[in-house]
Amino acid sequence: MTMYNSSVDQRVDAALANNFLRQATRRATDRLRHNKYKATDELGSWEEWRNAGASIRSHVIENLDYYLQQLIQQTEKRGVQVHLAKTPEDAVAVVRDIVQKHDAKNVIKSKSMISEEIYLNHFLQADGVLSVETDLGEYIIQIAGEPPSHIIVPAMHKTRQQVADLFEPIAGHTLSSDTPTLTRFVRVRMREQFLRGDIGITGCNFAVANTGSIVMVTNEGNGRMVSTLPRVQITLMGMERIVPSFRELDVMLNLLARSATGQRLSSYTTILTPPRQSTESDGPEEFHLVILDHNRSEILGDKTFRPALNCIRCGACFNVCPVYRQIGGHAYGSVYSGPIGSVITPLLEKNWEKWGHLPFFSSLCGACSEACPVHIPLHDLLVKLRARKTISGHTPQIEQQIFKAYRYFFTHEKTLRRALRLGSRLQFPFVRNGRITGGPPPLSNWTKSRTLPMVAPKSFMQVWADLKLNRKSSE
Repeated sequence: MTMYNSSVDQRVDAALANNFLRQATRRATDRLRHNKYKATDELGSWEEWRNAGASIRSHVIENLDYYLQQLIQQTEKRGVQVHLAKTPEDAVAVVRDIVQKHDAKNVIKSKSMISEEIYLNHFLQADGVLSVETDLGEYIIQIAGEPPSHIIVPAMHKTRQQVADLFEPIAGHTLSSDTPTLTRFVRVRMREQFLRGDIGITGCNFAVANTGSIVMVTNEGNGRMVSTLPRVQITLMGMERIVPSFRELDVMLNLLARSATGQRLSSYTTILTPPRQSTESDGPEEFHLVILDHNRSEILGDKTFRPALNCIRCGACFNVCPVYRQIGGHAYGSVYSGPIGSVITPLLEKNWEKWGHLPFFSSLCGACSEACPVHIPLHDLLVKLRARKTISGHTPQIEQQIFKAYRYFFTHEKTLRRALRLGSRLQFPFVRNGRITGGPPPLSNWTKSRTLPMVAPKSFMQVWADLKLNRKSSE
């Protein structure tokens, strides 16, 4: 299932033409990035923390079978029902079965990228179940019928007036677009939903293997309401989101909060060791843990791309990526956007026809790798994905022809010289102020958003030959 019916080019063109989107994206990513710098400077040894985080994540991924088994044993010992889902369809089927078993009509959700990955809301809605996102940003884009624009700030592309316009049909009256009015409306609305919820569904930032604890990081407290009020809770997690113990969790939480929002710690760090025991006053009586594979096992078995599983979903790579900062998240067309999305989406979905464009949504400047708190070599992985796509034969026909022509000309010197002389003459209708600003396809795909230097009147080979001739004459 794709996120949009429009083509990649249409999405990119729409993003580039949306001045507010581009300004809002740059403004939000600037703020997040600068907050991160301040928060990391306080530690005084950020590189040591990054090295520790990378070591922890690599150790877990290399020993994932052991830690998964330990997590399952610890959670089942307490009465948690664990479900291993090989595919997104399997995960959806598990959740639907639980919902149907309890005849649930109202499901409340705390932010979960896995639920976005498996398109859970779509299937629950098809079953006639009211599924409500309780995170403010997620609630806004749910009403708008859109996927997240950013992994941390999902609705950053919306103006306050646009949010007010979305809320008014639900409120039944005109709403002012000021922040207090909008948050008051959502607060009242969410309180009603929390009390009505038959089942709560949450994500999982980390699962602690040796205790069976589930860790959620939020800034609104909605995760605590979702995980304590409903009698039944379902937690969705990717199979790689594990830490061995609380010792490692301490490192990861410091890295996550500082890299994501520039906070020392998020406002709410919720640690659940479910389900509710007889001596406890709150919490779910029935707890389900759904662990999703979705081709993560294949990534695990591929040493080239295994580091992609180290990701802690902080979004730091989004905030420094020059491509993401220009077009936002929706132009990617995938649940996971930004540099990490460009890496993991083709690996998870295994469909070059739909997702083969993503590794090319990068300037390969390396800023994403530098920003990553766990040292994932994102730009290197993007290059290797490009190579894999080419080797697999999924390169567009026009690109294949261009490179065949490139190979021909650069292996036939005389023909290359003639082509360069011809190009220097034919370019002038498209030259403005010394730059090429137009041209026929496929050149126009480049020049419609940037310029090219004009072909020099004399090629380098001609200049070099003239220099050699002049040198000989002077001797």
